[in-house]
Amino acid sequence: MVSLSNWFRYLANKLEYSACLSLKRFEGGQITEREVVDIVWKNLFQGKLTYLHWNKGEEMVPTIAAQGGTLLVRKIPEAEPTSVFVGDMVVLKDPQKTDNYLVRRLAAIEGYEMVSTNEKDVPFVLEKDQCWVLSDNENLKPKEANDSRRFGPLPMTDIVGRVIYSLRTAVDHGPVKNSHLSMRRDSSVLAVELDVDEMTKNHKA
Repeated sequence: MVSLSNWFRYLANKLEYSACLSLKRFEGGQITEREVVDIVWKNLFQGKLTYLHWNKGEEMVPTIAAQGGTLLVRKIPEAEPTSVFVGDMVVLKDPQKTDNYLVRRLAAIEGYEMVSTNEKDVPFVLEKDQCWVLSDNENLKPKEANDSRRFGPLPMTDIVGRVIYSLRTAVDHGPVKNSHLSMRRDSSVLAVELDVDEMTKNHKA
């Protein structure tokens, strides 16, 4: 049973998400000023803050099984340093395949100095709205990991969500370890929207 405090925090999260999404669409010319309030209320009472995402591959082992895992992803309407944080496991657009999405760990954001273990590589600082993502699997070589060590920094706008729960099998699942701030923010979302039975039903393995 969800506590009253979690419900209040959850509704506050939904209101923030709805307002941010509506404002983004309004500024992009997709909706009129009159439609902003309607969409905020619609998302507040009918929409969800999460969706299920299937991920397969060795890059995020052991958090996600190599043979595939069903993930509960919290939607991020506009990724910026105040909504996603270093240490978060994020879903982002694949820079090499526009119709595909990757799951990687956010390792650095704008202002971070990137220094390579290879002395031939020149250090550089991530520019505004750039981020650096890495795979979790330390056994993979950089070329195998398909992360920023291979394709370089990415725009923060490529991030579409944060993974908050991972189901590897029907009996092996749990919350994903993200930054402390994100886990605190997402706790009420997990309390209200997590449905392990639904995740198991949609699991492909």
